[in-house]
Amino acid sequence: MRAMATRRSVLATLASTACAPGLALAQDEFERAGLKGAGSTFVYPLAARWVQQYRHHLAGGIRFAAPNTGLDDDMNGVALDYEPVGSSAGIQRLQAHAVDFALSEIPLSSAELRRHRLLQFPVVLGSIAVAANLPGVAPGALRLTGPVLADIQLGKIRRWSDPALRALNPQLPLPQAEIRLVHRSDGSGSTFTLTRYLAGQSAEWRERVGADAQVPWPAGTGARGSSGMVAALRGTPHALGYLDEVQARQAQLATAALQNAAGRFVAPGAAGAAAAAQAAAWDAAADFNQVLVGMPGEGTYPVVAAVFGLMRERPGTGRDRRTMAFFDWALVEGRAAAEQLGYVPLPVAVIGKVRDSVRSAQ
Repeated sequence: MRAMATRRSVLATLASTACAPGLALAQDEFERAGLKGAGSTFVYPLAARWVQQYRHHLAGGIRFAAPNTGLDDDMNGVALDYEPVGSSAGIQRLQAHAVDFALSEIPLSSAELRRHRLLQFPVVLGSIAVAANLPGVAPGALRLTGPVLADIQLGKIRRWSDPALRALNPQLPLPQAEIRLVHRSDGSGSTFTLTRYLAGQSAEWRERVGADAQVPWPAGTGARGSSGMVAALRGTPHALGYLDEVQARQAQLATAALQNAAGRFVAPGAAGAAAAAQAAAWDAAADFNQVLVGMPGEGTYPVVAAVFGLMRERPGTGRDRRTMAFFDWALVEGRAAAEQLGYVPLPVAVIGKVRDSVRSAQ
């Protein structure tokens, strides 16, 4: 009932823009050629759900028994495919005109967008969880400060029994074991967001490693994609890594509560990410370039990623217009799926800004 009421209120609030010549399109403008997207593994659980629901939407609400279960199945003559290859690879494919859209947690600058003639806007948000394979430790029970996490990633804190970790977690049965670090080996929006946080917490990290989608990690082993991170963490006792909170929760990994700008320890999740979203500016004039790291507020989780949709600017083809229609559907009709999985939909006012921005780009 709550999800239905939320969707109705969003639809009512956006009624003045829903029929504007921005994103919404008539059903007969959808041609048979399928849309292709690529990018973020962080948002893949939601992207997969959206693909299924959008096919149902295009079919007029009639459910078909498709012979296959892949995301590229053709339904009602319209196929929609999303490949989770990582944020950097998704952007590269879009720039090479290999896909119709990309999803990424790495916001591009206005100069980059103009150079490649791309349009960028936020779609959904979620928490980057610091996750560990620690039997007996409940999600959110482990506490970490930014400087301590940076020292772990720098290789300065090597064991779970280190005095700095004991001082933060006197109630936990932390083992004497070595901390087995795992990081992403591919160009990742999750890496971009976490390293931005670490760079703001540690001068040594900022100078030695920096912040980017790929960095020279001082320690640890690499894993490709969020699924690779899950497999590495689950298969390595006493491991520590990072990934979206949704997949960390599904994998039943121990996640850490991080100390935020107000000095409070907040566990990753929808509430902390929503607080960060409310504190953000979401400036359309700056192409919504917003990094949600260290946002103010007592209940704010300090490492939140916004997932951005990227597509070609000034769409002139049927494929581009169908891409816009998909995003329009996702922003409103896809909210319930986002909430069910643990992601955070955009604030309603921001959806209006996105629609205005897209309309002005045409």
